[in-house]
Amino acid sequence: MSHDMSHDQASYLELLARGAAAEAYDRPALLARAEGAGPEALAALEHAKRLALRVRAELAERRRREAELSALFETAHDLAGLRDLDAVLRAIVQRARSLLGTEVAYLCLNDPAAGDTYMRVTEGSVSARFQQLRLGMGEGLGGLVAQTARPYVTDSYFDDPRFQHTRTIDSGVRDEGLVAILGVPLMLGSQVIGVLFAADRHARVFEREQIALLGSFAAHAAVAIDTANLLGETRTALAELEKANEIIKEHSAVIERASDVHDRLTELVLRGGGVHDVASALSEVLDGTVEFAHPDSPSVTALELTGTEGRAKRHGEVWGAAVSAGGQLLGALVLRGHPGLDPVDQRTLERAAMVTSLLLLARRSAGEAEQRVRGELLDDLLDAPDRDPRLLRERAVRLRADLDAPHVVLAARIDGPVPGTAGAPGVTERETADRRRLWSAASHLAATGQGLAATRDGGTVLLLPLAPGDTAAELARRTAGQLGGALREPVTIGASTVVEAPAARPGVIAEAYAEARRCLDALRLLGRSGDGAAAQDLGFLGLLLADTRDIEGFVDRTIGEVVGYDLRRGTDLVRTLSAYFASGMSPARTKDELHVHVNTVAQRLERVARLLGPDWQSPARALEIQLALRLHAMSEAVVR
Repeated sequence: MSHDMSHDQASYLELLARGAAAEAYDRPALLARAEGAGPEALAALEHAKRLALRVRAELAERRRREAELSALFETAHDLAGLRDLDAVLRAIVQRARSLLGTEVAYLCLNDPAAGDTYMRVTEGSVSARFQQLRLGMGEGLGGLVAQTARPYVTDSYFDDPRFQHTRTIDSGVRDEGLVAILGVPLMLGSQVIGVLFAADRHARVFEREQIALLGSFAAHAAVAIDTANLLGETRTALAELEKANEIIKEHSAVIERASDVHDRLTELVLRGGGVHDVASALSEVLDGTVEFAHPDSPSVTALELTGTEGRAKRHGEVWGAAVSAGGQLLGALVLRGHPGLDPVDQRTLERAAMVTSLLLLARRSAGEAEQRVRGELLDDLLDAPDRDPRLLRERAVRLRADLDAPHVVLAARIDGPVPGTAGAPGVTERETADRRRLWSAASHLAATGQGLAATRDGGTVLLLPLAPGDTAAELARRTAGQLGGALREPVTIGASTVVEAPAARPGVIAEAYAEARRCLDALRLLGRSGDGAAAQDLGFLGLLLADTRDIEGFVDRTIGEVVGYDLRRGTDLVRTLSAYFASGMSPARTKDELHVHVNTVAQRLERVARLLGPDWQSPARALEIQLALRLHAMSEAVVR
């Protein structure tokens, strides 16, 4: 019984389009089996099902990240127009509970006057005792978070001995029924002012991304509290200085300017602005020059900023605010030309740094997702040569790659000690880090050059398009220079011969990669680390490395000038060369072999030197020339 394969496979696209549940993806195969579809058809449907589920998972992950970023942007918008601190804190706790998918979320603040900690906001709590808890400083999981200023998570609260259990806390937690708890600190500068929690009434594992997300919400909560405190201080100052009209006006102008910049930054986030847009807007508001500096820049080093900094810092005439996420320093916003920043302007600089961190996290998330997709496509080209060319082309088009154009496969590696030799017993942490750095740099290069990159065999493999007039060898050398410059250490690259249309013949990619790896190994054995080359660069050694065995090309590159000269002039330089090498490179014996005068031999060899270069008699060149002469003679004999 015939079966319409394309219709069944298209049904997976319909399932994706309407966001069907995972169980629904079994239906097309079940229907096909019921209709009597053959094994090949069922296998193809199973393959299509796996691809559809992978796309569904990728879409779900992107939706999750979009939801997270949307919540963070909404929180930033709340802060920009802060009017009711309780409303902002409730919104933060509600969003944290929703995005982490926990049953309960709550926020505790320190009370320095009473010397304890109290519940400020709870979401999902059902126990009145739990909602009214006041904890002594240093008690419970929150005490451990406050002491270390780091996030902590427990899978089973009552079985965890790392923190101090008290009867009051344990009774409240037991009354609420909590089991798994994650707590992150609320930081103002280096001071912990409270803790934000997410908890479940059953055991669960919190992922690293979830911990970082809760940390971002905690940072927003701390900013909200700080902003509320600042507004309170400002109102107090205005009340005390009611008679000083000029000072009141100045403070009002500063606050309005801060509100204006918050609105501008929020608008930048919502319309997809970049880091430099934030710096430009801030330069106008603060009447100075603001730029984004990378973590290793002299400005950031001088300011001694860290990933946990929440306050703007000053060094001489320069102000800076750390741009960080999850404790990692991503850079800083550096202000020059305005050394006398008032407190509100300092907070403005800090808020802008927080917005910048959100933008960088969003770009990084999108970039990492694209790098993974590029690597997966290249892995499929290498490992599954029977892929449908049409599907490969569709996936490539989404990545702005043209798999119907000529490409070259490149094998790249940062050379170090060979595992197993003295000083290199195995894959070290440094080697692992080097491979990660190489893959990151290669992925960026592939994305900007409309190519693909993936990690493989202790190094990185790239599939890059070949521009008109370019060669595989030139592309290899150029890529080695680009990656070496980005990593600041030598990167060796071996290139394959040109693959005319990868999508039409996916199976050729694996063969080209094997050739590129052989070329890479040859470069290392020849002591040419940090160089890039294709088989054609390696003389007769290239004949052994290349799958194409381009004998005619090798002969032409090696003695083509001499052969062409004979054809044009009717001379006998090729035979003279053969006789010269056969006579042990002795002109006297050569003239006997050719039955000519020794001066004639000398004149012909001078002509050879002009055609092949002055180093043609060096051992390496002489060996290649002799091999090329023999191959030329064999090809002439075959023609005759």
